[in-house]
Amino acid sequence: MKHISSSRMKAIDKNCAHLGLLPLQLMENAGAGVAQSVREKLESGTVLFVAGRGNNGGDAFVAARHLAGLPAYRVSLVLLGKAREIGTKEAAHNFSLLKFSDVGVLEAGDSSQLAASGWFSEADLVVDAVFGTGIKGSLREPESTAIDLINEAGKAGKTVIAVDIPSGLDPDGGDFEKAVRADLTVTFHRMKTGLFHEKAREYAGIVRVAEIGVCADAERYVGPGDLEMLCRREQAGHKGDSGKVLVIGGGPYSGAPALSSLAALRTGADLVTVAVPEPVAGIVAAYSPNLIVRKLSSSLLCPEDLPFLLDLINSHDVVVMGMGLGKAAETLEAVRKILPFCRKAVLDADALSALSGPLFETLAGSCEMIVTPHAGEFARLRGRENPGDPETRLKAVREFSEENGVVTLLKGKLDIISDGKQTLLNRTGNAGMTVGGTGDVLAGITGALFARNPAFLSALCAAYINGAAGDLAFKEAGNGLLATDVLEKIPPIIKEAEIG
Repeated sequence: MKHISSSRMKAIDKNCAHLGLLPLQLMENAGAGVAQSVREKLESGTVLFVAGRGNNGGDAFVAARHLAGLPAYRVSLVLLGKAREIGTKEAAHNFSLLKFSDVGVLEAGDSSQLAASGWFSEADLVVDAVFGTGIKGSLREPESTAIDLINEAGKAGKTVIAVDIPSGLDPDGGDFEKAVRADLTVTFHRMKTGLFHEKAREYAGIVRVAEIGVCADAERYVGPGDLEMLCRREQAGHKGDSGKVLVIGGGPYSGAPALSSLAALRTGADLVTVAVPEPVAGIVAAYSPNLIVRKLSSSLLCPEDLPFLLDLINSHDVVVMGMGLGKAAETLEAVRKILPFCRKAVLDADALSALSGPLFETLAGSCEMIVTPHAGEFARLRGRENPGDPETRLKAVREFSEENGVVTLLKGKLDIISDGKQTLLNRTGNAGMTVGGTGDVLAGITGALFARNPAFLSALCAAYINGAAGDLAFKEAGNGLLATDVLEKIPPIIKEAEIG
């Protein structure tokens, strides 16, 4: 069964909210699924919910309310902490309903209150909703004691049901201190990665996946939730910690590398160096005093520039290459010679013409690569016409990425992003973005994100940010939109996602 990481599940939840499916609705559906599982395990009797202060606890509040309305059950709930400490408005809302729902509630801020309540020994069935996938750091009190008491209840013959994942178990398969041992785990939407851990079997018991009504598009299309998976800027960071990007471009064209470089800066890169042929270096420098410009040896990028570029490549996190280079034979040869020295590379525009099967094989394992072709460039990369059918085109992108070990961002009305294993679509953007230069902006955004993040995540978030910035610009400029307008709208998108 396909599994999902905790961060990806969080992203999908936010994408649902962006589409209009409120978190409160998902919590209600999750809680109803837990209540149904309790009913299947226990026809009648006393049920104790042990709830944390996050959304996992919120699911328990809903489930407790559902069960308390049935005469066959006596329902109690221990909140680990105080009501005022509940972390989300959805969980707080559902907790507030318990006072109208015939549920006995104990707010336990102290570990000693847990055992003293006597509720663990009285219960026929205990529901673990302490952490779920929200666990962070080492266990603290009263949560640690709560896990011990739940396990003691299990040893005493009580049925234990875990909500989403047994509390204490790492949701992504990492090491953990201790965890609840459940008879049944009710997880939501998809199996969590941690449930496939070799030790998980002895903690999770039987695992049941409960559907909670997640919108298909929240998982199929890139959304603002995916941006939350990106690395945040460290408040105590130093110059360069947020990414150093080397842009290699220009020659026949000067604007393209300047747009890419400025886009990388607008996306949050700390340092951007742009290496361009000598005749256009002054022009590129004139675009902005924020750019660090380095002159190449002649009017075109050529193999003789490699010794000069090696130091720059080694001192930067990622190389973004291709914008405005032209397709002269010596330039394409230079690109082929440069790539083996790159740890990470984003290839766009003219640099794509240097790629071929043998080169991909040479680079395998040494250079992580993102390619950003438009439809025509993708057809040339594949050596055959692109399929017209959307599903077949999606399959072609996935297969190309898998065969060549790259992440592909195929630009179009609907962007397709794939690493050969995962494939997502992006629908931000508009017809005004057919103007020249928006692809150069996208390459710069991709490079800035790739400096600090995995390739696939960087590519899909870059597509979303570029299109969303273009949509903001289109509201003001309409079909008169310019690539520089898109540049100016990157910061609001970054700020809204709080990743800058």
